[in-house]
Amino acid sequence: MINVKRVYDTPEPNDGARFLVDRLWPRGVGKADLKFDGWLKDVAPSDNLRRWFGHEETKWGEFQNRYVKELKANPMAWQPILKAARRGNVTLLYSARDKERNNAVVLRAYLKTKRASGRKKP
Repeated sequence: MINVKRVYDTPEPNDGARFLVDRLWPRGVGKADLKFDGWLKDVAPSDNLRRWFGHEETKWGEFQNRYVKELKANPMAWQPILKAARRGNVTLLYSARDKERNNAVVLRAYLKTKRASGRKKP
């Protein structure tokens, strides 16, 4: 199972492997305080895409399309998450205020398609 959670939320035992998937370190969180297994900066949206989106609701659909293109172009960035998901639960950590429209939500949906396609027999 791949979950998404804000970095400010309390870790839970069923979180499994926890990966920070933001390019920038979250404000107000000390590195020693965050319980996580890896900071995967390269899986986050590019700086240009992040700035363009600016969490404007009207740009959400186009943000998803552009971010998926970036993910397709950089499979090495998300492979560690998929590998961990094969072993157990994974939680993608993000810092955005919007719980429904953020990069972790898009990344989870993208990884679910990759897991499903990986299970298909040739």
